[in-house]
Amino acid sequence: MAAGTPATVALTAAGIPFTEHSYDHDPGTTNFGLEAAEALQLDPEQVFKTLLADVDGSLVVGIVPVTGKLDLKALASAVGGKRAEMADPKLAERRTGYIVGGISPIGQKNRHTTVLDETAELYDTVFVSGGRRGLDIELAPADLVRATDAVVAAIART
Repeated sequence: MAAGTPATVALTAAGIPFTEHSYDHDPGTTNFGLEAAEALQLDPEQVFKTLLADVDGSLVVGIVPVTGKLDLKALASAVGGKRAEMADPKLAERRTGYIVGGISPIGQKNRHTTVLDETAELYDTVFVSGGRRGLDIELAPADLVRATDAVVAAIART
């Protein structure tokens, strides 16, 4: 990828180290995170998905392990909100500049408040979408926090 994705361009510009991992995406797959974990032969607990939720009228990014779900109440609480619901996928695509299944928490078209699940800190590196289906980025959790100005909180549930 000569030009890269907005995520890789943003990380490079910020001087944040990362490693790209490409894999063959199956167009019939809808569980993109588990597909990445399996294709890259990774512990699925170390692979994180990027989800957008509407918290009291504002879009908020939640980053949780692909094996779990986003706890909407915990996400709202982490950002001082009262109520959260999943954002419409089309709105998420418009606001991030990415397509569902390839939404990276990094390099989004519009900057959003971001919350990273605390389990990320259990690993030296974590994997998130690199900005397209079939591309994950590996980076240190602290670097993911730095790249997204994320808050770290318990926002995942099984």
